[in-house]
Amino acid sequence: MGCATAWFLAREHGVRVTVLERDASYARASSALSACAIRQQFSTAINIRVSQDSLAFYRDIGRELAVGDEAPNIGLVEPGYLYLSATDDGAQVLRDQHALQADHAVHTALLSPAALHQRFPWLATDDLTLGSLGLSTATSGEGWFDGYAAMQAFRRAAIAVGVQFVEEEATGFTIEAHEAGHRVTGVAGRSGHTVPGDAVVIAAGAWSAAVAAHLEVSLPVYARKRDVFAIEADVDLRDAPLLIDPTGVWFRPELTRGQFLCGAPPRGEDADDVPLDRVDHGLFDEVIWPTLAARVPAFDRLKVTASWAGYYEMNDFDHNGLVGRLAPYANVFTACGFSGHGLQQAPAVGRGLAELIATGQYLTLDLSPLRVDRIAEGRPLLERNVI
Repeated sequence: MGCATAWFLAREHGVRVTVLERDASYARASSALSACAIRQQFSTAINIRVSQDSLAFYRDIGRELAVGDEAPNIGLVEPGYLYLSATDDGAQVLRDQHALQADHAVHTALLSPAALHQRFPWLATDDLTLGSLGLSTATSGEGWFDGYAAMQAFRRAAIAVGVQFVEEEATGFTIEAHEAGHRVTGVAGRSGHTVPGDAVVIAAGAWSAAVAAHLEVSLPVYARKRDVFAIEADVDLRDAPLLIDPTGVWFRPELTRGQFLCGAPPRGEDADDVPLDRVDHGLFDEVIWPTLAARVPAFDRLKVTASWAGYYEMNDFDHNGLVGRLAPYANVFTACGFSGHGLQQAPAVGRGLAELIATGQYLTLDLSPLRVDRIAEGRPLLERNVI
């Protein structure tokens, strides 16, 4: 979010930008640790539109973020998402969302258990009621890509248009009172240096609330750990979609035969904000593996080859991104709280936030449904599809 906003501000609006990075190695950054997929099977229109616009950008990222003769390649593939339901209520949710998605040019196929078995013979379907498969077309598509490569592409392109990156942790702000509202005039760093500025963007992922707290602003954004496991099995499912089981367990194939990534929501006893080096291996043994083996019998025999954890920047208010001006400040903005779909939405949000900062309005895509003020107004924008 930060690199994308900086690039759009500098390239499209000629703004001089400085990005403060607490950790320039990105060792704990969600951009580096995400399983990084992109979809349009959301339950809210704004998330559909934002992801559609971002997909269009990622499809053309080699041209958009080229620096000289160097064109980035993020390895985008689009086999789709497959949501599965095992109840009548769950099937109705998929039908309702299918109607919304069709209204926004998202192409999905609703598949009965028989149709699922015919299309994916490796899939156990006896307990299922319906599946929803995302299809790749000119207007929509679903799949996954290298999120770290995408972030670095934005960073390199931003530097090429004059954005300065500084390794510094924000520890406070200098504030001036005006009739039109308080304004921030600088960001104080742990090194003792203050970076002056006419506008500030807080896009610190899971740490955004801690930064905003220096302004005495409360954001309901928290670090929620998610464990990812790389597994190996003797089966060729390289054309499989990213599958979301009714239990919340998911898996997707890698490019190499027999290689997969998988994960699941944390168990109740696994605290969400624990350090990232504490991968919950019991989650795999007790939840993920039995579920995978029941859904895909070929997964009865597999082995874990690697594991890691990253943070969702979870917006506990309504699981949707917070984008726009941060009241009561006239020149403080944020892009945070995307609850697991930030990387996939970074291009559209970065462009929109840059437009708002530079011109005072959204020009390309209206992101006002994601405004921060909805928290104070008590108007949640509820997203049902959070995995």
